[in-house]
Amino acid sequence: MTNRAFAPAALVAAALAAASLSSLAHAQLAPSRLYFGVNREIPIDVKVPEGKEGEAVIELLRPITAEKAGSASVLPGKVNLATLFPNLWNTTTPTLLYAQLSVGGEKIGPALVLQPLVSPKSAQGGGGGVRFSDGPNTYSGLRIYVDQHVVFETDKGEIEFQLRPDAAPNTAFNFRHLVEGGFYTDIVFHRIVAKLPNGEPFVIQVGDPTGSGMGGPGYQVDLEPSTLPHDFGVLSNTRSGDPNSNGSQVFVCLSRNGTSFLDGQYTSFAQAVRGGDVIRAIAAVPTGPGDKPLDPMPKIKSAKLIDAPPFAGAIKMTDAGVKKDAIETNKPAER
Repeated sequence: MTNRAFAPAALVAAALAAASLSSLAHAQLAPSRLYFGVNREIPIDVKVPEGKEGEAVIELLRPITAEKAGSASVLPGKVNLATLFPNLWNTTTPTLLYAQLSVGGEKIGPALVLQPLVSPKSAQGGGGGVRFSDGPNTYSGLRIYVDQHVVFETDKGEIEFQLRPDAAPNTAFNFRHLVEGGFYTDIVFHRIVAKLPNGEPFVIQVGDPTGSGMGGPGYQVDLEPSTLPHDFGVLSNTRSGDPNSNGSQVFVCLSRNGTSFLDGQYTSFAQAVRGGDVIRAIAAVPTGPGDKPLDPMPKIKSAKLIDAPPFAGAIKMTDAGVKKDAIETNKPAER
């Protein structure tokens, strides 16, 4: 599978660091900045509902399962997360965690994503033969931001995605950056493969402002060894023959059977939690040569970030009412 090429350009690291913290006004936990160097203080603002000041606890939760990895009582105001949880720095195996505020035993507001800044694995090869080699595994600090979902407003309805930074942290963050910057505005689904020759549902593809399959954001992102299996509603990056040519073009999977062979070769980084009927409606649009949809081509009118619900683990597609296997069904997704 290919996006037929991205405009050659170096990865613009500064662009990734430009994600704003605009949503924090409504969050119960708010970091003072985006990046925190290893062994430094991690100042976090804590907001607690009036009258509940003595009942607030910050819980560290593991991704996928939301298993508790630690907890500490807090008062409203500024706290140092590094003091509350020394193991954030005192570890040789840093892993992504979620910091969730709980008040009186009830989770309140979106969690914070605590992403370790670790030297990434390097991808070599192409096609179906991608290999990953370990880097020096240097732990440099944390990237901390409010957990948010992405909503595509398409001309056929809304699709909501839960980002999975535990599976592909840098790809998920790059996608956040593009959404927040308005990249996915008035942009068409330029490729639809409702079924492979073997009859299995495949993908719908979007993310090129030119609509030709040749465009991108002006930089490229390295392939990550994602742990999220390709399945119905999973969002993944496209690329050319160069494994490190990811950018803005993404595809939504239409079935597990049709996309399982993409595991390990493409970077999956989010999953639909609402809008399965919309995915199916887009996939049903007639196509012409080159899998290009006939006019009027379906499109994303706009995309936005919304605060995620309190973290309770990875939302399974069946939990969201998204039927995984049969694109032919008309059952809508429900929260």
